[in-house]
Amino acid sequence: MFKDKYNLPKDENILLAKKTLVENIYSQAKMINVNITFLDTKAIIDGKSVSGIKPYVVQYILRLRNAWLFVLDDVSAQLDQEYVDSVRAIVTFGGVPQLFPNINKNNDQINDIFNSSSSSTEKALDYFLFVCYSKLFWEENKLTASIIANKIMIEAGVGIFVIREKYLHRFNSLIVDFYVTADDSKIKPFLYRNCVLRID
Repeated sequence: MFKDKYNLPKDENILLAKKTLVENIYSQAKMINVNITFLDTKAIIDGKSVSGIKPYVVQYILRLRNAWLFVLDDVSAQLDQEYVDSVRAIVTFGGVPQLFPNINKNNDQINDIFNSSSSSTEKALDYFLFVCYSKLFWEENKLTASIIANKIMIEAGVGIFVIREKYLHRFNSLIVDFYVTADDSKIKPFLYRNCVLRID
């Protein structure tokens, strides 16, 4: 049902991800209500000092940057629970490993997503929604899930996954409804139409 919208060489998709890195990190920060501008996000990612930004916000941006660099360093790395744990640890603790009681929860469902005959784009969307709904980790489910969704798409050469700021209000409304109903019939098409991108 949700076919791949794009078919890019892997190298081109990696370049696309790098070109849109600031926008993606900015969008992810806004998704969890971090108060920051696009220009300040870019400055932090570039390693520049910024004034008037709370230290915890700087750390959020740096952790997201480091998680993205981890993924882009080897987009062909095996996608398993250890890999997901590594991304989550970077996002949440800057790379310090932590153990969580829910870390192996619902592995069968995750494996079903990864091993399904669905398109790579649909696998990415299904994984994102499953992690958001299941709350596999104590925190930063949406951030971890969105980065892993991008890893799936970049490796397959099918574009990138970005919930841009202009779609956040609608996304937040749909995700709340999804949490209540477990019905993805509204949010999944929304994400497919608006958040699966190839930026020329």
